[in-house]
Amino acid sequence: DTHTCPQTISFSVCCKWFRWSVLPQIGTLEAEIFWDKELKRCAVCGRVFVPKSNRAKYCPDCAARVHRRQKTESERKRRSCVDS
Repeated sequence: DTHTCPQTISFSVCCKWFRWSVLPQIGTLEAEIFWDKELKRCAVCGRVFVPKSNRAKYCPDCAARVHRRQKTESERKRRSCVDS
């Protein structure tokens, strides 16, 4: 029982199986194919990522590190201003 890939007989860029099964697992590939204007580059590593908001500046991996570093600096500054 062999099946022909629907992409070979259609004019679509990708078949339904690819669109529903593969693309949701790879967010950046899905964005590159369908939503190329919503991709952003990470300010730290330069990787392309799909932003969750219009204010996103970092990819998810770098966002955690940057947030931790900023929080550490903020706490250090706050503690240094306390009089003993």
